[in-house]
Amino acid sequence: MAIPVIDLAELHGDKRSKTMTSLHEACEKWGFFQVDNHGVDKKLMEKVKEMVNGYYDENLKEKFYESEMSKSLNKNEKISDMDWESTFFICHRPNSNINQIPNITKQLCETMEEYIAQLIKLAETLSELICENLGLDHNHIKQTFCGTKGPSIGTKVAIYPQCPNPDLVRGLREHTDAGGIILLLQDDQVPGLEFLKDGQWFRIPPSKNNTIFVNTGDQIEVISNGKYKSVLHRVMAEKQGNRLSIATFYNPGSDAVISPAPELLYPGNYQFGDYLKLYSTTKFLEKGPRFESMKTTMVNGHHG
Repeated sequence: MAIPVIDLAELHGDKRSKTMTSLHEACEKWGFFQVDNHGVDKKLMEKVKEMVNGYYDENLKEKFYESEMSKSLNKNEKISDMDWESTFFICHRPNSNINQIPNITKQLCETMEEYIAQLIKLAETLSELICENLGLDHNHIKQTFCGTKGPSIGTKVAIYPQCPNPDLVRGLREHTDAGGIILLLQDDQVPGLEFLKDGQWFRIPPSKNNTIFVNTGDQIEVISNGKYKSVLHRVMAEKQGNRLSIATFYNPGSDAVISPAPELLYPGNYQFGDYLKLYSTTKFLEKGPRFESMKTTMVNGHHG
């Protein structure tokens, strides 16, 4: 099986319909996919990776290998309650904390901000395409995520350091992501990321040519009324080198109110007799409009 690849350049032309179908199937059957021709400057992406790796080497590496977890692993003790990762989190929107990160350089701050501005545009584009595939207004996710202060945008910067005993610890334990759309700039050499697909762990290869790896979180599952499910994933510790992961989260604002899109809900709280009345005149027509008619009937507060 190959990971679905969505080429955004093919949205502009006679391959649009096929591309939208591929995106729908990726969201519905996989919960993750790669995006190519995404519009994010690839030289900028390389710069971000280079600078983050440099920050780790200068500020985090020595501390990590001196940690209690690292010492436990050297004693061949199995670790089940911690993750083999060196990480920090950057808040971008609505308020930034990037200048509060210890020893961060002005150049890394500026580079990251330039990268995030481009990534937000991509996240918004993907949200619109997802809405289109779900039959929603193309702004539905954006508006739902806004709350009173706009969406929450943050980046988890992680290095999964070279591990002497990868069988004794996870890089990151199994989980689904709480938020909305996750855009991952990951290592192009070292593997480790795995997603659960059809009951089996599916190994995600390193990203070549700076494609962006995308997965959908719990809030997309809720908004889609379960059509696009968030998927369990994990990171395996690796012996062969450090793995870089820069995961940006396009999430709802903290006060955003989340619920399934009304258009995706089945009708409810109606009397079966009312349904039969409508059915008697629409039996040989599509059932979708019949369900919508029942929803309208119930919203208007009267029986058919």
